[in-house]
Formats: sequence, C-alpha cells, structure tokens
Amino acid sequence: MISLARILVLLGLILLIAGGLLYLAGRWQLPLGRLPGDIRIERENFTCLFPVATMILLSVVLTIVLNLILRLLNR
Repeated sequence: MISLARILVLLGLILLIAGGLLYLAGRWQLPLGRLPGDIRIERENFTCLFPVATMILLSVVLTIVLNLILRLLNR
C-alpha cells in the first residue's frame, strides 16, 4: 500500500505542475494550439482542432528537459 500511495502522490504532483504550466501559458498568451501547422476545421456547429505543430514543439522541449534531468541525476 505504501508504494501505491507514493505513486499517487507523484502523479498528483505531476498533474499539479502540468496544470500550473498550462495556467501560466494561458496568462502569458502563448500561441499553443494556434501555431502555423496546427489544423483547425470549423463548420456551423462543429469545430475540430489538430494541434500538430504544438505537439511536435512540446515533444521536442520535453525530450530535451527530461534528457537534461536524467543526465544530472546519473552523475
């Protein structure tokens, strides 16, 4: 049960950090979801968004950050 509790606390912290970053991204008016390369289809009663460029950008940034963290922890 202790290991399950640790996992839940870790997941909670990750969600808290992700929520804070999304909140700050909204406050700073970052164009996430409106980058060139993001596909947006709008009809009368329908809107569909495919944030292709945003997901590629986030993937590259997270890969770099996680690699730096792992390299610092392995020293």
